[in-house]
Amino acid sequence: MNEQEWEARREEARKAALVGDIHADFARRREMRRQLERGWELNMNFVSGNQYCDVSPEGELEEESARFLWESRRTFNHIAPTIDTRLARLAKVRPTLEVRAFSDTEADMHVARIASSILKSVKNRIDLGRVISEATLWSEVCGTSFYKVVWNFAEGKVIGTDETGHALHEGDVNVAALSPFEIYPDSLSASTMSEVKSIIHAKAVPVSDIYERFGVELAGRTIDEFPLAPYSSASGWKRAFDGDGRHAEEGREILIERYTRPTGAYPEGRLEIVAADKLLYEGPLPYKNGDRGERVLPFIRQTCIELAGAFFGTSVVDRMIPLQRAYNAVRNRKHEFLNRLSAGVIAVEDGAVDAEELADEGLYPGKVLVYRQGSNPPSFLDCGKLPAEFAEEEERIANEFILFSGMSEISRNSANPTHVMSAVGLQLLLDQDTNRMHMTVESVERAVKEAGKQILHLYKQFAHTKRLLRMTGASGDTELFYFDASDISADDVEFETGYDRTPEQVKEDILNLLSLGLLKDGEGKLSEGARTRVLDALGYGSLENARDISYLHIRKAERENVALAQGDVEADVYDDHALHRAEHLRALLSGGEQDAETKARILRHLESHRRKGG
Repeated sequence: MNEQEWEARREEARKAALVGDIHADFARRREMRRQLERGWELNMNFVSGNQYCDVSPEGELEEESARFLWESRRTFNHIAPTIDTRLARLAKVRPTLEVRAFSDTEADMHVARIASSILKSVKNRIDLGRVISEATLWSEVCGTSFYKVVWNFAEGKVIGTDETGHALHEGDVNVAALSPFEIYPDSLSASTMSEVKSIIHAKAVPVSDIYERFGVELAGRTIDEFPLAPYSSASGWKRAFDGDGRHAEEGREILIERYTRPTGAYPEGRLEIVAADKLLYEGPLPYKNGDRGERVLPFIRQTCIELAGAFFGTSVVDRMIPLQRAYNAVRNRKHEFLNRLSAGVIAVEDGAVDAEELADEGLYPGKVLVYRQGSNPPSFLDCGKLPAEFAEEEERIANEFILFSGMSEISRNSANPTHVMSAVGLQLLLDQDTNRMHMTVESVERAVKEAGKQILHLYKQFAHTKRLLRMTGASGDTELFYFDASDISADDVEFETGYDRTPEQVKEDILNLLSLGLLKDGEGKLSEGARTRVLDALGYGSLENARDISYLHIRKAERENVALAQGDVEADVYDDHALHRAEHLRALLSGGEQDAETKARILRHLESHRRKGG
């Protein structure tokens, strides 16, 4: 055997050992957090309405059996509408990424504009709002969710073909929402993502996808182990305990991706991907997505409620499960008592009647009852009245739902128990609900902000060629501009997490500003430029009868400002010189004066307006 064959055998042995190590590491991490998974599964069952289950002492989820055949086991689900209300409230305060320049210089403003346009374009392309909603649903139910920000080389515009004739794409960013079931950290006591040294992302995927991505053929198998395989039900979450509801995934394999932070031995970190007994990939972390261009884990953590010294957070569902059990018990016992009052409990002397017939048919109206001569006829027992304690306990538990969930009656039931009639008072009550969810809102803000940073870092790393970006403004104008990696600087911009406002809120704010006179000039008049922008903001900018010629003059002046950065531009005699001078002065005072050549061009252009327009 020659040296090359020995080297090939050693390499095969090394890969086999690495595959075995990753599978053993994955099994250890699964066992380490098995109790957490059962808790998440329990939460999912309670949200979907399957509320007669619990975690057994052996750590498995099992159904609770009824003590008596006649026992009422209805579910009065207060958890699901609470989650719906919280999701609706969080959707109203969903952050949107805005980029603000560090200074008023033209260079910083250009970088901020490019970054903002890229983030808006990505948001629209991947439907980031839907991704945030999916992640928020997982965090509200299970306590934690994750975002995965990656660069997909199979997306974007086709830029050529490879040697095999397959199309080559320029690539683009993808952001996916992940459930906590897919993420396995090396430590459960890490409080933040930065404290985690490595993460395993595991998921059952079709073997056809593995072949398309890695070019490796696998036989595939039937995967029916939770949580790698989903469970089928009307809700999509509810687990069937008889085993028939388990949705077996055929022709699939568990794809295990292990991400490791940079170490002394591996300065660029490690990414190892295995499926079955095959090593599909090994190499450094692929993305320079850190704040200073370092390679970090491409995962972002979002929690509902933080837990001290824990990687996975908790949710309001955990807090409400004991209340839900108590509420179901009270309501069911109450209904059983009412059933006794309505149907009655019959006392029968032994041998006086056919007991089986009486049990089947009861004492319905018009029934001819034949009983043994000399015996006492059947009679109803006095069951008394419904105790007041039932109503008191039911009301007390319902009030505790408000306390535990952080949602008041005005949000959950559209009820106003405080009888506040003013609009300001009602808004204050709604704001109090938002304040109770401040920690959740803050976690969403941090996650979306970090996602924006990683998106820009990936464009900085992979957008080497000029890329065309099409943006549509609020007034319906379409702007086209080119950018590449040199135009992006995620480290030199400041992120803001604002909120998407409804059109009604925007109109109300503008009308308030107009009534206060804050949009008028020094002479107390509303300039033509301000009037045009107000019409655009109110939604009339795209209508021909609302967009007057002043808007076109402003747009022309803005195009001239861009051209003045490259060369001289002469004013036209038909320009509205007052509007043009205002726009050119704005460009001059916003950083143009720091560039001597640009300043000179703008001053010469202003002089041409003075000559032709006075």
